[in-house]
Amino acid sequence: MVITSKDNEKIKYLKKLKNNKFMNEEKKFIIEGDHLTKEAFKTGILLETYSIFDTCFNVPNTLVSKGVIKSLSTLNTPSNIIGVCKFIDSKIDMNNNILILDGVQDPGNLGTIIRSSSAFNFNTIVVSKDTVSKYNDKVIRATQGMMFKTNIIEEDLKTFIPYLKEHNYTVYGTNVNNGIDVRYINKNAKIAVIMGNEGQGVSNEVLEEVKDNIYIDLKKDVESLNVAVAASIIMYEINKGE
Repeated sequence: MVITSKDNEKIKYLKKLKNNKFMNEEKKFIIEGDHLTKEAFKTGILLETYSIFDTCFNVPNTLVSKGVIKSLSTLNTPSNIIGVCKFIDSKIDMNNNILILDGVQDPGNLGTIIRSSSAFNFNTIVVSKDTVSKYNDKVIRATQGMMFKTNIIEEDLKTFIPYLKEHNYTVYGTNVNNGIDVRYINKNAKIAVIMGNEGQGVSNEVLEEVKDNIYIDLKKDVESLNVAVAASIIMYEINKGE
């Protein structure tokens, strides 16, 4: 049987999952497209699918019409499949470098940062409570599935940074004033780096917890970089070592 009505109870449930409050209550989120569905299946978080064709993901699949898919999709050109996934279990790896995000708002920036963190061996990203949700549909698409393999944890940074210091992390803010060129820091230590909001940078409240800052050496006529670009360069420099 193919569901053709947008008022079907299952379809109504999927639409409700787009609401952050309901999504958090259910601990489920939606993905779109064959690639993301395959990546979610590989990591064991795919619960069920809704598609216009039979699937082979070994999870329950509900056949729906193109019109129903279109009503659920956030894409200009809707895909042929939508997946429902369970929230991802994450834990902090206290033996590796950590990236901290303070108030990053743009979904594309967070998605790019997640992809770069995987490439440059920052296995854990800690986000402030006012950072955009990792389950935002634009974030998920921008990560191309890498989000499913990355520890992304929400914390109160005022209490989390002291916790890192207790576990022998060197915690760096990102501020050119009184900062150290990232190329010349001790890269053999356990490092945590804080990247700030697109417009305001790292908040003063968080900087109060930090003794040292790092920066990227730029041409004199270049004022700043996009936060995702800056984070990627910093992670690359730290990952390549001395």
